[in-house]
Amino acid sequence: MDKTSLKAFRRIGIAVLVLAVAFYFVPIITTVFIVCGLIDVLRNDRKDQRLFSLYFLGNGMFTWFLSPFNLLVDLVSYKNWGVWKLDQFPDDYRREIDEVLDIFKTRQAEIIADIDANFESGRRGMYVYQWYGKPHIDNVPEFTKQFKYIRTIAVSVFSGRESTSFHFGPLRLTLRVLYNLIPVKTDQIFIECGDVKNYWYENPLFIFDDTLLHRSVNEHDGRRYCVFVDVIRPSPVPGLLSMLLSAISAGVAHVKAIFYKNWKMIDSRKPKASPAK
Repeated sequence: MDKTSLKAFRRIGIAVLVLAVAFYFVPIITTVFIVCGLIDVLRNDRKDQRLFSLYFLGNGMFTWFLSPFNLLVDLVSYKNWGVWKLDQFPDDYRREIDEVLDIFKTRQAEIIADIDANFESGRRGMYVYQWYGKPHIDNVPEFTKQFKYIRTIAVSVFSGRESTSFHFGPLRLTLRVLYNLIPVKTDQIFIECGDVKNYWYENPLFIFDDTLLHRSVNEHDGRRYCVFVDVIRPSPVPGLLSMLLSAISAGVAHVKAIFYKNWKMIDSRKPKASPAK
């Protein structure tokens, strides 16, 4: 038996033992989590061994633990399309998304130059203007205002030959909006979510529920720059979702450290050098 198989059997054995203990002491709670987890994971397109292994035994375990909460959020939200199109959003949501994307398009060269000056090297960088409604880098005044639906505004940067593994986001209070600022014409740069593989040069805008299994790939030699926006789920009670998101924002720093441990978070700019006298 090779090391990979041995590791997999060990994880399964530990999981079975933990579940047996949990069923013995808290059978109702354990049953609720298992049922909610199954409902949640079955939302994904590819129902294969990798999906269930990652969700219940791998990087999706945190998403599984939050599945009861996420399923409650689904009950107070409109239909979740999984992979979204912009015209599926209500008008006022769409106007905010368009407003932010238009700023990125208009100031693209300036924004990329500033990112490169502050993130000269590294595998992955996240250049942050707002994070869960909290302002950070303020050199684009239009990004400093408080939006009604948008909560995160940033740029995700991948160096050449840098990709993520398949993974799940934790919370379904928001949807992820990505926009590739420099879509190179190559099949080596794409994002994959379920049965959808989106090549950036074909469609620079991709909107999806990031609690679904997904990965982002850059096998090209150059950098990949994607606008990274989180917007509150369309809902008949957006104020409730906003309140819930605000309530958990105090713990965002700890969550960020877990989910972005392979990233360099850039939330302040280098001071410009003073001109030589």
